[in-house]
Formats: sequence, structure tokens, C-alpha cells
Amino acid sequence: MSAIGARLEGTIVAELAENVALVTGATRQQGIGAAICRALAARGVDVAFSHWRPYDAAFPWSGADSEPEELERELTGAGVRATAIECDLSDPEVPARLLDAAEERLGPVSILVNNAAYSTNDGYERLDAATIDAHYAVNLRGAMLLTAEFARRFVPGEGRYGRVVNLTSGQGLGPMPDELAYGATKGAIEAFTRSLAPAVAGKGITVNAVNPGPTDSGWISAELREKLLTKFPMGRLGTPEDAARIVAWLAGPEAGWVTGQVITSEGGFLRS
Repeated sequence: MSAIGARLEGTIVAELAENVALVTGATRQQGIGAAICRALAARGVDVAFSHWRPYDAAFPWSGADSEPEELERELTGAGVRATAIECDLSDPEVPARLLDAAEERLGPVSILVNNAAYSTNDGYERLDAATIDAHYAVNLRGAMLLTAEFARRFVPGEGRYGRVVNLTSGQGLGPMPDELAYGATKGAIEAFTRSLAPAVAGKGITVNAVNPGPTDSGWISAELREKLLTKFPMGRLGTPEDAARIVAWLAGPEAGWVTGQVITSEGGFLRS
């Protein structure tokens, strides 16, 4: 069990115990998705999470193939029900199947966290149709289809909170010239968040997005770390747990009057 998992043991509270969450993109133990799963579990939420090792395996920070299973054991060991579901969200048939699998194993989903992302460097010199389509398939189409299916299925119940939280990367706050396709598709998710929120408010569902800023989840090189540290006035980088705390808050009853928002929680990160 990881150090974070050890801290999770014995801390379960019942404030969200009637809820089942589906978190996408929780392949790596060190990632934001895994931290979100832990934060929700600590509030009594049963957690289904998706993972897709073939994508993560392409990066040097991918971690071990066993990490999704390790996270599942960690969560169940902490006192909630949990299940890992392998799926490729770039397939347009997968979002509905993912919800089916989560419901079959844990029951109706009331909290959806769209964390899965596809990201490669491009820039205008290398940008082509295949790159755009690959980003669009996961970051925009996959998240939109999954969210729409979730909203159609959601039925309010005692103690169950309809919540959608999308992860973004501050596209509206500054340029990303080397990640044009990623920035464009994630920026579209911010627009989707604002437009969907009033459409589903009558069903008791809130829809928000979180921008955690540059987050130290294993991908930051020593050189980049040194550069980024000068831009964080608090003297440290953001952590997956920083992102997870705001997501877990949005999933709970205290955030019931917050919807249609893109919340930046990045420790005062300086872009200039």
C-alpha cells in the first residue's frame, strides 16, 4: 500500500456514503485520477474508475502495469467498494458501456469525474488531422458522450448528489503554443461545462470544471521543475492531492449551489 493509501485507512467518513462515483483516467498511482479516487473514498463514496494502460505505457512516467489493480485493492482495503474498468474512451461506443459496467458492479452512478486526457506536443508545424482527431476523441467527444449518458440516467435519491466535475488545464488563462490540439479540446470542455450546467440543473445535477495548474504527478523533469518553481509564489508545485480536494468538495453537499463554473486552484501560478 502506498503512503497515501496508508493515510487513507481509518479515515472514512459517511458524508457521501450513499453515492457511487465514476472517475476516468486513473491508471497511475501517482496521478490526479488516483488521488481523486482516494479523496472520494475518504468521504465514503464507492468508486469505479477507468484506466487504459496502452496510452500511458507510451510515456516514461507510466508506472507498472499492476497499478490500477493496486489502487482498487487500496480503496477496498480502506472500507469502500471499488472497481477498476479497462476501456479506451476514444471508441465512441465505450462511454455507455463504461457506465453499464460501473452500474452493474456498484450501482447507479451519482458522481462523474472526467479526468482522462490525451495529450501530445504538436505546435503548428506538426499539427495534422490525426493529431487533432486523437485529442478530440478522448478529451471532448468521449467526455461529452459519457456526461450526457450520465445525465440521462441520473435519478435523484436520498443522500445522492448529482455531480459532474471536468478537469481542464487553464486554457482560458494563457496560451499553450506547443499543445494546440490539447488546448483546443480542453478549452471546448470548459465551454461544454458552462452550457450543460443550466440544461441539467433541473435534475439536481451540478456541472463544474477544475483547473489544477501544473501538477507534480510524475511527468515533470528536473529541468522543468526548476523553471516552474519560480512561478509558484508558495514555493512548491501543485500536487495531485491539491486537485483531489477541490474535486471532492465539488462532489459533496457543500457545493450544491455551485454550477457552471471553471474553478482555478493552482496556488497563485504566475503565467507571465
